[in-house]
Amino acid sequence: MKFTLDLSHHPWTRDQTGNASQTTLATARAADAAGIDAIWVSEDPEGWDAFATLGAIAAVTANAALGTSVTSPYPRHPNLLAASVATLDRLSGGRAVLGLGRGQAEWHRDALGVEIGDPLTALGETVDLLRAWWTPPHRATSPDDGHFEVNDWERVVHPAQDHVPIYLAAAGPRALELAGTRCDGAIFNALTSDDFLRDAIPRVRSAAAATGREPQGLVFVLRTAVVVAAAPDAERAALDRNKNLFCLVAALPGMDRLVRTGDFDVPVLLDSVRATMRTGETLAAGGGFPALRREGDLAAARALVPDDLIRRLGIIGPLDAVRERVRVLAELGITHIGVAPPPDLTSQDAWRSLLKDIAPTPGSAQSPSPCAQGEGLG
Repeated sequence: MKFTLDLSHHPWTRDQTGNASQTTLATARAADAAGIDAIWVSEDPEGWDAFATLGAIAAVTANAALGTSVTSPYPRHPNLLAASVATLDRLSGGRAVLGLGRGQAEWHRDALGVEIGDPLTALGETVDLLRAWWTPPHRATSPDDGHFEVNDWERVVHPAQDHVPIYLAAAGPRALELAGTRCDGAIFNALTSDDFLRDAIPRVRSAAAATGREPQGLVFVLRTAVVVAAAPDAERAALDRNKNLFCLVAALPGMDRLVRTGDFDVPVLLDSVRATMRTGETLAAGGGFPALRREGDLAAARALVPDDLIRRLGIIGPLDAVRERVRVLAELGITHIGVAPPPDLTSQDAWRSLLKDIAPTPGSAQSPSPCAQGEGLG
């Protein structure tokens, strides 16, 4: 099993000191020095620039793979994505990874005026354009019915790696198939259930095998963060943070399938959460996450979500319980899991201790060795 640090812009929005950007870099530096395998930077339409952040992180790290989790071809035209990834790869000495997804298509279409077409078609075309630009003769053309209408465009700055891994954020069956047939693996959002993974990972592998690709080389990233929380107050804080995530993200269109699990009537629960959060009305008005927080009653929605559901979906608890969850996820095929930073998030020693504690014990299930398609993740 490999472990990743998932960074978001949220600490910057709460910064009262002006030091949040430096803390982000110091956290990445400490995690890298301690042996974290990859550092992901998220990108939402209302937040920071992921590649600018990754470029700064590249300058203070030496080993971890660096990538987006995830960005979209709607705010970033494939030509810009090709440039951004190639630049990051050069700056980092060949450590770039691209996490790609459609994002919340309604926001791009209704609030930002972007023509989204069919999202899966746009994603597939993006992957093909990037591969063409990143290999000789570095020219790319969209299909006649393509979404982006690229016409024999040539690029002159290319990645340092011969093959930059592309991982697709996948939830629906078409996205899972695309992850297997044309990408190097899949990214599953935070709180994705074991029930979903038990079906999704074999689907991706089967799609890869059907096109003659080696399925065992695929990478499967779970964005759910490991939280070692032995004390009741630490567990309570972790449960509430994950409930917030559940209420804001799982309630979005198409995301509910990721969190469905036995013994819980998740569809009925999410109907109540959406009503409390005013999710439908906010999305219809073009509102993003800031509007969802403002217009909905997050505290009331959080109170609707059972603790045991979040325990089932999360990786939260005492060290022994966390290790067991990591073991189960490795058996399901997950190769990379996020890690919540230690309390002293900029301390190399604290990071080393955390990573040592949660590492699989000898004889436990291990992730497959990376093949050429997965080497870029570190």
